[in-house]
Amino acid sequence: MAAAFIIPVFKVINMALDLYWWVIIIMAVMSWLLAFDVINMRNDLVRSLWNMSNALTEPVLRPIRRFLPPLGGMDISPIVLLLLLSFVQMELGELAAALMRASYS
Repeated sequence: MAAAFIIPVFKVINMALDLYWWVIIIMAVMSWLLAFDVINMRNDLVRSLWNMSNALTEPVLRPIRRFLPPLGGMDISPIVLLLLLSFVQMELGELAAALMRASYS
């Protein structure tokens, strides 16, 4: 019976993690486009998107960067964060499946 209440919570958490995944991807792609001067910060939309994605990702990426130095001038902390998010999503899925099995037993 508890699974009936917990499974929807897991689904909401999973959707939030999916959304955060895309915010990280947007931030990484924008950083490359800014570095190669394809887009620039003079554009209001670019500046707004950059500030929003930076505000959402920087608090999580900062601790990863402390432990992981840049490799050849390249910041791989977004990749590490994406891998961590994938792991959390897999574990939530397995936990939800275990709860479902336990509720039907």
